[in-house]
Formats: sequence, C-alpha cells, structure tokens
Amino acid sequence: MTVSNRGFGTEVLHKARLLIDNDTGIDDALALAYLCSLGNVQIEAVTSTPGNIDVEQVAANNLALLKLCGKPDIPVLIGAREPLEIPLVTTPETHGPQGVGYATLPVPGPSSIAGNDAVDYWIEAARSNPGELTVLLSAPLTNFALALRREPELPWLLRKVVIMGGAFYYQGNTTPTAEWNTHVDPHAAKEVFAAYTAAAEQGLDEDKLPIVCSLDTTERFEMQPDFLTRLSIEVGCAESEIVQASDPEGTLSKSSNPLVRYLSDALRFYFEFHRHYDQGYIAHVHDYFAAGVAAGTLGYQTRPATVDVETESPLLFGTTVADFRGLWGKPANAQVVVANDPEAGFAELVQRLGALARKLNKNS
Repeated sequence: MTVSNRGFGTEVLHKARLLIDNDTGIDDALALAYLCSLGNVQIEAVTSTPGNIDVEQVAANNLALLKLCGKPDIPVLIGAREPLEIPLVTTPETHGPQGVGYATLPVPGPSSIAGNDAVDYWIEAARSNPGELTVLLSAPLTNFALALRREPELPWLLRKVVIMGGAFYYQGNTTPTAEWNTHVDPHAAKEVFAAYTAAAEQGLDEDKLPIVCSLDTTERFEMQPDFLTRLSIEVGCAESEIVQASDPEGTLSKSSNPLVRYLSDALRFYFEFHRHYDQGYIAHVHDYFAAGVAAGTLGYQTRPATVDVETESPLLFGTTVADFRGLWGKPANAQVVVANDPEAGFAELVQRLGALARKLNKNS
C-alpha cells in the first residue's frame, strides 16, 4: 500500500491561486467564506454549476456571499445549465429553496454575473498561467468535463485539482452507494476520471492527479451546533450565538455580526436536515474540508487509485469505484484521501472565520 502524507498542518503555506466551481449550497457557502478569510489564497474566479439548486441561483448566492465577505470584485461566471446526459435534480430539502438554508442576502442583479462562459474562462486562465492554478470542484463535475473536452491538456496546465465527491468503502448519501455530486452528473465524473486515466498513460505526474475528498473522509467533518457559539466568542459578539436542537425549527439568528448571522441561519437548516434523516442534530461540512485541501491549510493523507463511475446500472447509478490494488491493470488516475484531522480543521475554521467577521465589522 502506498500512502502519501500531506503533513496534517505542518506544511508552510504557499500562495494558492484558486478557480472555484461550486453549487452553493450550505457547505459550499461555508467553504467559500473560509477561503475568503485566507491571506495565502487568491480567488481568481468562482464558477457556478447546477446541483443543489439551479445555476442562476447558485451564481446569485456566490455574488451575494462574496460581497458580504468583502470580495465583490471576484468574477462569478456560469457554465453548464444542466448535466451532460440526464435531467437536473436539485435538493431543496437539504439546502433550502434558495440553497443557503434560512440565510438571506440581497440578490445582485443578473448584470453582476460575468458575461463570458465559465468553461472558456477556465481554459484561457489555465493556458495563460500554466502550472499556477488550483481548481476546487465542490459541485457535480459538469463544467470540468466540458473543459477537458475542449482542452485535453488541462491535466498538465493546472497545478492541482481537488474534487469533493464520491464514496468508496462507505455508505452513499443519495443512494445506498452513491454520493450527491457524482449522482447528479455521473457521466461528467466518468469523463473526468477517464481523461485522467488517459493523461496518466501519457506520463502525467502523480502529483497532478485529482485529489478526491470522498464521503469516507468528508463526513468525519461533523459539525456540532456549539461551533456557532465558539465562533461568536471568537468574533467577540456581545451575545453568544446559541443554536440548540430544542429550538423551534426555523429560528433565526439575532447576531449583530452579519457573517455570524448568515452562517448561523444557513447551518441551522443543515442541522435540521440531518436530524430529519436520523443522523442527529449535526452538519457534515464536506466542502470545507475540500477547500482546506485546495488552500493547503488542512492536513490529509492519500492513496493512489484508479477511479471509475457506474452510469448504466439502475441499482448502482452514480456509484464511484476505486481500484487501489491495480486489479484493472490501469494506471492511477486519482489520489484518494484516506485520513484527515477534523479537530484541527474545526479549530482552524473558527479562527479564520472569526478574524474575517471581526474585519467585516470594523470595515462596515
């Protein structure tokens, strides 16, 4: 067994230039706010993919959140408006009708969305900055699959690719075996991994293979409601933010800090969703972990594997399969995360979001 160790927080932080593709989404929103708090991260653009909600609402959520986080100049773009081959299925029961739970923000007008196509933007950015850009994919892989179709050299042009998706030796969260992002557009995921198989056969370095953050490790990032209390204390709010399972559903935050209020209202919906599905009053914040991997701020370990996606079987549709032992006789096309450190991750999240929230209060 080959295991690569990314340091569990011991690495020196390097400047990270990120292209973020998301379907915001409560945990996407948390991840985006976190990335806005990091001094070593330069967000080049946020591209929007249909998934948790339709793509126009995803883009509106991204614009509003970037403005709240003091980053209104980051371009927000739209690429695909539906999966490659199947109808779009959204998940308002998980993330709310607008994708961010009970949170509300002013919605910018359509003119705020950059006019160029997200996929064209990615390709031009990668060609203009070879070896410089990291792509964070916390949504279905539709846009990335389209980009690889148009520019097969992307695996060599990008510095790093991080994917939140899939489930291997773990129960799925959409079907018994399938994870949400992959299940929304399994054909796109299959194309992405096939493209990296072809690239590996042509000699692509293992360090450039996608880092896959599957449910096996992202569900270890199990947020408890007292996270919001810790955050409000870190911010220095006059009153601690207290979210409890005994509160009436839909209770809204009264925090004077806009970021604390936004995150509290979004996450409360997520806590309630997980309880409805007998997982407890908790929230799995998958995309935050993937964001930390992309930014280089969270420790993790990986194993190389050959990943494929089932797109034919009705029973296993959208299921990801990882061959860690080379039984298929194909080269590894991914680095699958096998270990991480949630306790350190949540401590990092409180500190960084707390600093951002204080800064926003000072600048308001």
